[in-house]
Amino acid sequence: MSFEVLDELRYLESHEWTTTDSDTVRIGVSDFAQDELGDVVFVELPDVGDEVAAGEAFGVVESIKAVSDLYAPVSGEVVAVNEDLFDRPELVNDDPYGDGWLLEVERDSESDDLLDADAYRDQIA
Repeated sequence: MSFEVLDELRYLESHEWTTTDSDTVRIGVSDFAQDELGDVVFVELPDVGDEVAAGEAFGVVESIKAVSDLYAPVSGEVVAVNEDLFDRPELVNDDPYGDGWLLEVERDSESDDLLDADAYRDQIA
């Protein structure tokens, strides 16, 4: 099975993605991750104003199969949370790179462990 991996994003080995084009970055989980999780039924995210640290857990995604921690690809202050996920967590499955995004962070720094799209494709192959 082939999973969508967007070239313009960077990825953690734990399957979170981040944009890289500005100081405010968007974070979500990859197409591979949402498929591995199965049907997402609940998402727990930090509040706007909270700090997240690169490589540290910032939330939880719960599916019919498992409960998994979410890890931050960057450090900084949470400036937006996708509140649509509280009523419709299945957006993570339906559109992981679009409407299923998790949060936006004003980036202070990023993880040294970010993979480019090709390296991430190799990891999930």
